Amino acid sequence: MIQFERCGHRGARGLFPENTIAGFIATQALGVDSIELDVAITADGVAVVSHDAVLHPDLTRGPDGAWLTGAGPVIRSLTFAELQRYDVGRLRPGSRYAANFPDQVPQDGARIPTLEAVFRATPGVIVDAEIKTMPDRPELTVAPEAMADAILAAAEAAGALSRLAVRSFDWRGLAHLSRVRPEIPLAWLTSATEAKDPGLWWGLPGFSGSAPQAVARAAGATAPWRPGWAPNHRDLTPALIAEAHAFGLRVLPWTVDDPADMARLRAWGVDGICTDRPDRLRDVLAAA
Repeated sequence: MIQFERCGHRGARGLFPENTIAGFIATQALGVDSIELDVAITADGVAVVSHDAVLHPDLTRGPDGAWLTGAGPVIRSLTFAELQRYDVGRLRPGSRYAANFPDQVPQDGARIPTLEAVFRATPGVIVDAEIKTMPDRPELTVAPEAMADAILAAAEAAGALSRLAVRSFDWRGLAHLSRVRPEIPLAWLTSATEAKDPGLWWGLPGFSGSAPQAVARAAGATAPWRPGWAPNHRDLTPALIAEAHAFGLRVLPWTVDDPADMARLRAWGVDGICTDRPDRLRDVLAAA
């Protein structure tokens, strides 16, 4: 078990184009333990790596080389071959997205990769794949169980099942994995948004307890690994971290990019940090 998990969010979005092969390879070179990424399924059933179910206009240029003028096609509506016509190697100049990540170095020509290709390109790290399904927008993706199975298939095809971890805000996919492949480490994602409707997102209608209590209930007591709770770091308090640890949970907050926040959370006793800036996390941990 990793003592303190250094996780690169979407690779290292603050430095490299997110969810791209080149970005993941460069992130691995920074010494992370894991890379977090998001999964979508194409029209022809290929598991690909994209945060958005609909192509993002501030990340994507079309086959003509021009920026998308609005939210692009739904990935589920495109074949993998059609998806490869889009360039995701640069942030749209002048956009708010670009302003948030001024140090990102573009790589024109980058394409949305398959999940299997990511496993093959990053042999030294855990691939922490998010089941990116949304129970409030089910038409945008395949069912969570189907996406979970596609993630498993990609890992198996790459011979990398031992390096797979899975997380999700939509806990239905995690429940499916815990039944069919209980050896796969899981992390239950939470934020204030999903906590407002625990029946929809967590499968816990009427639940009124804390997020650590919900995760402990969903994880059960039979897993051969230590369950992960992955909260929005802004929702954390020392008391919640202590409660999670009392339930036997690892606390893995996202997405922590400010060094002061990293140092504070480390001092509070979190078990890892997911960040767009693994370079900053490396420096914080070295200083500590």
